[in-house]
Amino acid sequence: MTSLSVEMLAADAVEPITSAGNAQLGIAVLAGIAVIVLLITKFKLHAFLALTIGSLALGAFAGAPLDAAIASFTAGLGSTVAGVGVLIALGAILGKLLADSGGADQIVDTILARASGRSMPWAMVLIASIIGLPLFFEVGIVLLIPVVLMVAKRGNYSLMRIGIPALAGLSVMHGLIPPHPGPLVAIDAIGANLGVTLALGLVVAIPTVIIAGPVFSKYAARWVDIPTPEKMIPQRPSEDLEKRPSFGATVTTVLLPVVLMMAKALVDIVVDDPENGVQRVTDVIGSPLIALLAAVIVGLFTLGRAAGFTKERLSSTVEKSLAPIAGVLLIVGAGGGFKQTLIDIGVGQMILDFSKNWAVPTLLLAWLIAVAIRLATGSATVATISAAGLVAPLAADMSTTHAALLVLAIGAGSLFFSHVNDAGFWLVKEYFGMSVGQTVKTWSVMETIISVVGIVFVLLLSLVL
Repeated sequence: MTSLSVEMLAADAVEPITSAGNAQLGIAVLAGIAVIVLLITKFKLHAFLALTIGSLALGAFAGAPLDAAIASFTAGLGSTVAGVGVLIALGAILGKLLADSGGADQIVDTILARASGRSMPWAMVLIASIIGLPLFFEVGIVLLIPVVLMVAKRGNYSLMRIGIPALAGLSVMHGLIPPHPGPLVAIDAIGANLGVTLALGLVVAIPTVIIAGPVFSKYAARWVDIPTPEKMIPQRPSEDLEKRPSFGATVTTVLLPVVLMMAKALVDIVVDDPENGVQRVTDVIGSPLIALLAAVIVGLFTLGRAAGFTKERLSSTVEKSLAPIAGVLLIVGAGGGFKQTLIDIGVGQMILDFSKNWAVPTLLLAWLIAVAIRLATGSATVATISAAGLVAPLAADMSTTHAALLVLAIGAGSLFFSHVNDAGFWLVKEYFGMSVGQTVKTWSVMETIISVVGIVFVLLLSLVL
């Protein structure tokens, strides 16, 4: 059992900070979530403030002393940031190095040079999936949009035929694959094994991204046939560079943390002996912190120095990569505080009591909860954090593989039907020059396909693992 799962069980064993019955707790949970939803959607409050206020409201509705609710929230915030904050920061640095050095452009140009005609949508989904591993979704979109628009324009392709596969690759990575914030927080809350979650996430991601990307893009291109908006083509990062990193070095750097974490998971399963020398080594190098740190250090040379960056330029790139993630870290931390408040008021035991009589499988229940919160708030990260906090107690007796599948079920649910309350919806709409209706028929339907196909494959895996 991992240290995270031990901490989760310890947290669940703590005496609740309120003596409220299940009915009052149920009402308190609904009211707390309603406060968060209203603050985000109606009053346009930042998700960090909404989660903070919603956590305190949750404690108040449950009848918990205010000081105890504050203590639960701050403890959850601190432990979550401590658990995933450094990983998010390292991922941001690696992503910035990839973008600024021209490494991302090198991947794009190399793959596109070998693709043409019918293979182009498949090339786009491959590009987006590789680049999407270390990049936040919004950064990935900004990086790939110029490529999508230029390929569609020069090759006379349908914009949707090229754009949907790219968006699908980014979205699937964002929702299912660590080290993205959502999956990391869910892994932390549930106490799942990161390496196993990563391995199973890739198994689910591959068929999901194929169906939602190249396959669905055929239909999206028929439904929405629009010209490429040339005015939206921005400058690519590498246009100001004299040289770029090589394709091999760039791909190796991006995949390094994935390989190290998956190697740890594989050795843990095959060897299963904590005293074994090989397992002890892989446990260290395959830990998320060391794997991402190694990739960043390697990236400073294979990406930064290969692009001709001076020491000062490298330092500036690292510094600039950290500023944009402040909001993400605060949202993730506040979500951890909300999760801990849920646990401390006794919601875990309430769900355990209720779930004994439910015919709904735990994985499907987690997906449905994430779907509901996603539809209400528009935020995949908030949906992931909240759903993970609600269903975390159900993972206490799960096997390692099923705990990982629970994380993936939540991640799939968090992507369901992006609409007008999601910032990503408007980002895609504006970049592609679509109307609201056209964005719903393409982007929103694609997100729903990812969510539904994702949970189907998660449920299928649960039957054989």
